[in-house]
Amino acid sequence: MPTPDFVLSLREKIGTAPLWLSGVSAIVTRGSGADRELLVVRRADTGAYTPVTGIVDPGEEPAVAAEREVLEEADVVAVAERLAWVQVLPEMTYPNGDRSQYLDLVFACRYVSGTPNPADGENTEAFWARLDALPDMSENMRARVEAGLADEREARFQRCPHRSGGAVPGRHGPPVRRRSRPPRQSDRSPRSIRAHLSLSRR
Repeated sequence: MPTPDFVLSLREKIGTAPLWLSGVSAIVTRGSGADRELLVVRRADTGAYTPVTGIVDPGEEPAVAAEREVLEEADVVAVAERLAWVQVLPEMTYPNGDRSQYLDLVFACRYVSGTPNPADGENTEAFWARLDALPDMSENMRARVEAGLADEREARFQRCPHRSGGAVPGRHGPPVRRRSRPPRQSDRSPRSIRAHLSLSRR
């Protein structure tokens, strides 16, 4: 679909200033084993091969947005079954000067019906590709596909070390450094409690 109306309306007010948006990436697959295939589109503006991506409308559930984008862009019905990855993408500048940054939500989706077709004009191609014969994609797009294909229950996410002082414990890096907390009232000795009460009356 073209640029959403709500984005155009915001641009009338803020010009090319940075705009924070929520986006979705739909990793749609069908088949199993060696015959498993991924739904791929080729963008009309850049010629890049990607899974289906799009912008979440105001008030729209992200999973519904992923399913809607798949239908609008590729003429395929799919069901979002798992949130696979949450990431913040670097700020980008469009050819017209508009600046945007996206919170991208990657969904693993199950194919239901339909024959791929670049339905809304945003893409020049829409097709199924075997997982062992995917077209060239950017590193980040490949990472989105990998997250959507992974046999994991939990959604992946990370923290930028320069912003939060650590990484999410477990798969994504070393444990987060936590500030030591002050002792609770119940942790204090009777003597320290009496001293505190004495000071508070002054």
